[in-house]
Amino acid sequence: MQEDQTLVLQVSDFVALLNQTLEFAYPSVTVTGELSNFRVSKGKWVYFDLKDEFASVRCFGTVYVLPGPLEDGMLLNLRAVPRLHPQFGFSLNLSAIQPAGEGSIRRASELLAAKLTAEGLFAEERKRLLPYPPARIGLITSGESAAYADFMKILNVRWGGVEILHADVQVQGEVAPGQIVAAIEQLNSLAEPPDVLVITRGGGSAEDLQAFSTESVTRAVAASRVPTLVAIGHEVDLSLAELAADQRASTPSNAAELLVPDRNAMLQKLADVQELLGQEMAELLEAEQQILLAHQQLLGQNIEQILKHASLHLTAKTQLLEVLSPRAILQRGYAVVRKGKVVVHSTKELKKDDAVAVQLYDGIIDATVQ
Repeated sequence: MQEDQTLVLQVSDFVALLNQTLEFAYPSVTVTGELSNFRVSKGKWVYFDLKDEFASVRCFGTVYVLPGPLEDGMLLNLRAVPRLHPQFGFSLNLSAIQPAGEGSIRRASELLAAKLTAEGLFAEERKRLLPYPPARIGLITSGESAAYADFMKILNVRWGGVEILHADVQVQGEVAPGQIVAAIEQLNSLAEPPDVLVITRGGGSAEDLQAFSTESVTRAVAASRVPTLVAIGHEVDLSLAELAADQRASTPSNAAELLVPDRNAMLQKLADVQELLGQEMAELLEAEQQILLAHQQLLGQNIEQILKHASLHLTAKTQLLEVLSPRAILQRGYAVVRKGKVVVHSTKELKKDDAVAVQLYDGIIDATVQ
C-alpha cells in the first residue's frame, strides 16, 4: 500500500508558505473595482472593500496612498501586494490608488476641489503676477510630447533668448504625480531658481489628465515659491493644478504667448514710438522757437523803451545844464572878474592899479582898476 504523502502544515507555516508563493508569483497586482465600505482609522490607516458583480476583496493601506478624498461607489484602479495576514485574513496591501472611469475621476476631482477650496488654495488673493518676460523658465513636461515642442516653438518664434530649465517627467500614469511633485520641489530648491514654472501637457482623456488633479500635485503647485503657470490639455480641460496656479493657460502654445511678447510686434511698436517721439520733439522745438522769438521781440521792445527813456532823460539833463551853465549867464550880459585866479566878489577886494581879467561871453578883457 502506498504511503500518504500529503503535506501537513501548521497554520502559521501555511500562512508563511502562501505569502512566499504570492510574493513569488504576484509581487504586485493591479485590480479594478468599485469602492465600498471606505473608512479612515486614526487619521492614518485606510480600510475598504473593492468589489465587482461577483466578488469582493479587502484592501488596507496608509492615507499617503490616497490621491484625494474618496467615497463609496467610485471605480478605482489599485496597485497592491496580495497578503494573507495571520490574524486578519487576506487583503490587498495598497501601493497606489487612482480613480478610474470618467464619472469617478470627475467625482474625485469635485471632492478634492471642495476640500482645497475650503483651505483657500484656489483663492485669488494668493495668486502672484508672473514676470514679463522671464529670463529663466522652469519647464515641467515630457520632453517627447507635442506640448514640449509647441511651447518651445512658439517661445522661440515670439521672443527667444530665454533660458529653459527642463524637467523631463511623465505626464500620465501612476508615476506621473510623484515625478511632477519632485520636479517642482527640485526647481524651487535651486540656488538660482527660475523666474517662473511652466507645467504643461497636451490634451487627452480624463484618465490621461488625472495626474494634474491629484492632491499631491495640486498642493505642490500651490506651495511653489516660484510663480507658476499651468497649461493642461485643451481650452475645455480644467485641472485642479490650474486652479492652484498663479495663472492658467488654455494650451501649451498659449502658455508661451502669455509669457513673452511678440518680437515683431514689439519692434513695430518701438518704431511707432520712435516716430511719435520725433513728431513730438519737432513740435516741441517749433513751440520753443516761437516762444524764443516772442521773448526776443519783447526784449527788443523793452530795450528800445529803455533807450528812449534814457535819451529823453539825457536831453532834459542837457537842457538843464545849458540853462545853469555859466556860459549862458555870460551870454545874458553878465561878466566874471578875476584877480589872478581868484574870482572877485566885491569891490572891497580890489584897490587902485590892481590888474584884473574880465571874462565876457565871447572873450576875456585885461583891465586895471582906477
